[in-house]
Amino acid sequence: MRVLAAMSGGVDSAVAAARAVDAGHDVVGVHLALSRAGGTLRTGSRGCCTIEDALDARRTADLLGIPFYVWDFSERFREDVIEDFISEYQAGRTPNPCLRCNEKIKFAALLERAIELGFDTVCTGHYATLIDSGDGLELHRASDSAKDQSYVLGVLNADQIAHTYFPLGETPSKALVRAEAEQRGITVAQKPDSHDICFIPDGDTRGWLAEKVGTATGEVVDRTGSVVGTHEGAHAFTVGQRRGLKLGVPAADGKPRFVLEVRPVSNTVVVGPKEALAIAEISGQRFSWAGPAPKAPEFECEVQIRAHADPVPARAFVSSDGVRVVPETPLDGVAPGQSAVIYVGTRVLGQFTIDTTVSAVPVDA
Repeated sequence: MRVLAAMSGGVDSAVAAARAVDAGHDVVGVHLALSRAGGTLRTGSRGCCTIEDALDARRTADLLGIPFYVWDFSERFREDVIEDFISEYQAGRTPNPCLRCNEKIKFAALLERAIELGFDTVCTGHYATLIDSGDGLELHRASDSAKDQSYVLGVLNADQIAHTYFPLGETPSKALVRAEAEQRGITVAQKPDSHDICFIPDGDTRGWLAEKVGTATGEVVDRTGSVVGTHEGAHAFTVGQRRGLKLGVPAADGKPRFVLEVRPVSNTVVVGPKEALAIAEISGQRFSWAGPAPKAPEFECEVQIRAHADPVPARAFVSSDGVRVVPETPLDGVAPGQSAVIYVGTRVLGQFTIDTTVSAVPVDA
């Protein structure tokens, strides 16, 4: 099998490529250049896709004895991930850029080019597993629950899953992957995992957004519409946020207040008590299925709204209008723009982008 190994420069993709070679596949390594800033350097665990990462990937490819290339996807990344991130915040939504990168870059643009060049599959270091159900391949959680990355892969469709290879999915722990890398002589065996948003390596999302879209003074109001403070740009806030609120009027009960809603058209931020963050229902129009679609329009499932959140038992309803999910217990601090990934057991059934939420706490409560 001809395998294109996506090599980020980290230990996971390095070991995944090595296992593909061990399995006897015809492997070619590729690193995706996602930034036009060629001198970008990595700082500890912040950032990824830097020039240092490309060099680390090349060293691993040389060790494995496989061809290696760097492909410039910076323009596609800018359009599909960075600009999408900015526009979503401007619309008062909270996007997940890593999930969007998987959808638009690693398993769309990269896979499309791989197939055009005659490769059978793309190999990555993601922690997830694929199971052939007889009706088609299904995407499932990884054996290591602490490293499971099935949430950010929930955007994959059946065709993409059919051309995907996850050699690390059955590995019980990341420690074993690092130990294997050490044994193989891979230099990035102890390289820190990347955190934060890769194109905002200093972690200052608020400052980065202010630089891109500017600032504009607006009002902070409570759930009744009373003005309780001001802000310098609604795009800098997200649902569930507590820090950074400039509130001149304290709550009647003296308790802290949290962001409940962002209204970009009026440049208004709505705040309220922590209890009001409880969400009884979520829904969205943009959805996809990770393999065979559900056979019934209504079914029991579990829903996960963040990469490292616990799944919550729920009931899903599918129609021509989209997907609606009612959890057994309220979800906490859900923001429009987030992705809700639907599971049935360990299987990733699909996902949808959250458009609307229904609070479990009435305004007059």
